[in-house]
Amino acid sequence: MNTRRRFLSQAVGVSVAAATATTLSPIVSPDTAHAADYLNAKTHDNLMDAFAGESQANRKYLTFAEQAEKEGLPGAAHLFKAVAMSETIHAMHHLRAAGKVGNTMQNLQTAMEGEIYEATKMYPEMAKAAASEGKVKEQEYLDWVDDVEAGHAKFYKKAMDANGKIDKVDYYLCSVCGYTSEGPHKGDCPVCGMPESEFFKFAG
Repeated sequence: MNTRRRFLSQAVGVSVAAATATTLSPIVSPDTAHAADYLNAKTHDNLMDAFAGESQANRKYLTFAEQAEKEGLPGAAHLFKAVAMSETIHAMHHLRAAGKVGNTMQNLQTAMEGEIYEATKMYPEMAKAAASEGKVKEQEYLDWVDDVEAGHAKFYKKAMDANGKIDKVDYYLCSVCGYTSEGPHKGDCPVCGMPESEFFKFAG
């Protein structure tokens, strides 16, 4: 899972698109006194299914917008971005309504556990499956993401150890594999091997 075979980034066909962040107030939130009943409710499952669908739509439309920009179609790109933001609004409301947003420490714990699961189970199994099918490029890419997610888990653990009181720092991301660095990264990406020029500063 820690191989470092280097190949052209276009063989992977992945890039990072930045979305505008927004802060939303919940439309509805579950009554904590009836949390058990709520968690067993069909509405809860529906909200989480809708959250997954809207979240995917956001990423999909941003990717479509990037493609439209490459084709010199700024109007179409702008449309995709606008609808992506609308889907983000829906997704955030769904997540809050389903009772999945806690305080920051709870959210850090949830985020860390998710990244650990991805790094130790989900992506390793996906990479193994890709290898068994002879999908070398896909296996390599999944190995990359595996390593990146492990790094994210460490960031969340660090924040939890500080009770969430961490300094606001500049993060730099590799545009090919998503490797995240605290402060400017020097040299080739330690995950995918792409040059320093592939890094960009996260705008926030």
